[in-house]
Amino acid sequence: MNRHCLMFFTCCLLSLAGCATEITQRHLSLNDALLAHSSMQKGQHKHAAGLYQALAKSEPAHQDAFNLLSAEAFFKSGDSLFAEKHITLINTATLSLEQRNRLNLLAAQISLSHGQAETAIDQLSIITAYALKLKNKIAFYHSLAFAHSLTGHPLQSAQARIQLTPLLENKEHRQENHQVILNTLKPLSSQTLILQQPPAPDVLGGWMAMAQLLKTRKSSHDLAEFQANLSAWKQLFPQHPATDFLHTFSPENIPHNFKQASAIALFLPESGRYAEAAQIIKEGFTTAYQQSLYQPALRFYDSSAGSILHLYHQAIAEGAELIIGPLSKDKIDSLAVSTELTTPILALNHIPDLIKKNLLQFGLSPIDEARQVAIKARNDGHDKILLLTSESRQGQRMAQHFTEFWEAKGGTILETQVYNPKANDFSQPIKDLLNLEESKYRYRQLQQLLGSPLQFTERRRHDADALFLSTNPHTARSIYPQLRFYRATRLPVYAPPQIYSGQANPSQDLDLNSITFCDIPWLFSDAYQDELSLAALKDRGQSFSPKHPRLFALGIDSFNIIAHLGQLDNMPYAGATGSLSLNLENRITRQLVCAKFIDGIPVLQNFINTESAVDDQRIYAENIF
Repeated sequence: MNRHCLMFFTCCLLSLAGCATEITQRHLSLNDALLAHSSMQKGQHKHAAGLYQALAKSEPAHQDAFNLLSAEAFFKSGDSLFAEKHITLINTATLSLEQRNRLNLLAAQISLSHGQAETAIDQLSIITAYALKLKNKIAFYHSLAFAHSLTGHPLQSAQARIQLTPLLENKEHRQENHQVILNTLKPLSSQTLILQQPPAPDVLGGWMAMAQLLKTRKSSHDLAEFQANLSAWKQLFPQHPATDFLHTFSPENIPHNFKQASAIALFLPESGRYAEAAQIIKEGFTTAYQQSLYQPALRFYDSSAGSILHLYHQAIAEGAELIIGPLSKDKIDSLAVSTELTTPILALNHIPDLIKKNLLQFGLSPIDEARQVAIKARNDGHDKILLLTSESRQGQRMAQHFTEFWEAKGGTILETQVYNPKANDFSQPIKDLLNLEESKYRYRQLQQLLGSPLQFTERRRHDADALFLSTNPHTARSIYPQLRFYRATRLPVYAPPQIYSGQANPSQDLDLNSITFCDIPWLFSDAYQDELSLAALKDRGQSFSPKHPRLFALGIDSFNIIAHLGQLDNMPYAGATGSLSLNLENRITRQLVCAKFIDGIPVLQNFINTESAVDDQRIYAENIF
């Protein structure tokens, strides 16, 4: 073969090799893209984010598109800081209209996670909503409704939810959205609901008329009048979406025969370990009573003195048509097993698996708190979680409830560690939880093998994508900095309400930044805007105990819920302690709101719980009892 032919053949081989390399690279990139998409579908958002991040580096022609996908995946994993970092890398000029809309939606969601509602509204305003795909349209209207709610514009928030309704394919989700619309409008004054109401058949006007109708129902307690007003509403708004669940207002669908009590007895202890809690509940109850048009006769009984059964019969003999209390579990149990309950009881605590006719149980149950934070963490895309809880009985009970709900939802508990709540140094349980001792062990083995000193940095485990921390504010301010010291800075942390004192304290709670927790709406002015809201009572100089605000809110709800007892299994009530419903055990369950510490202040998060409290309670019961 002559020299010229050899050179030509070599060039051909190099050219073919280059083509093969390019084809191989494209094949690998396609596989990585498919794997990332599959990870997103499985809820493995952080893994998908890493794959998209690598693709952005290996595919310069599509770098901005992959950076957008990576940012979206980071946000779904709960890491809004990394998501924010990635969107700053994107050159919007290379994006399509659909991608620019997604970018602006993501920026708005990040702003909302930081509590910057006004910025989020500006970012949402430049989105062409009709050009979004269905799931992003749903996220858009959710975000818009939440942003307007945070900025104190309930009518605009309700309007966004009205536009959301036809996008929801699941009937239960539509009904849940309808309930949120009503909960958004009901705190408005009658003057606002009437004067600013668009004329029929406007959909928002129909919701405002319904909210006013329910407000009238709450104050008048005249069922016949309510039914007549409801019929008139149906004639004005015959095609209104609310007609899908109006049957829940009908008398034939009320399973409990609760008549409106004209005399109420309260069983609360005046001495003993529950006396302080009882006094705060009583203050909340009487505050709500004084603000209501419905004012039945009240009589208070000291449940710490004498037989609870004798007290029950005495209250009935003195005309009580409804009993509220007792507070302690032993008194509730004693009363339940001692007699048939001819007069209904609203007990202010919860005994699992206790079901009896005319006995409802309502309290600040840790079951609701564990369930809500588990759903929040799962909705944020987390699957494998670590638990760090107090060795106290309360801490172990919370860990048990959380574990049951987490595993029922398909999540995995990788490891649980307990700490001594009286200690100041929590390094050992933290190191055990993060497998730092195992890291040291591997280092020592490698050093012995090589026979020479090595540089060593402790490495925490990387199989976990979140941590559940059950503690109080004081202990959390010591534990959380130690978690960060041991390189758990990028591990999202979730907590029950006990981590928040109930009063904003930015200087001390800076150490809790980025922790997410779920708590009662009453603590947040944007979540509970009733005339009995915390902000409203402070403005009026209302006296209450700042040490136990949740008990005060329980007192408010224990009175306000009386008018709704017969409907709670069909129609949730927007209470101070949560969205209240009646489950299969005749326990009043609470759906909480969720917040994240930002600059030491808890900021509400855009979290809509579309899970069924009744279904979750059934799952829980099957796993526990």
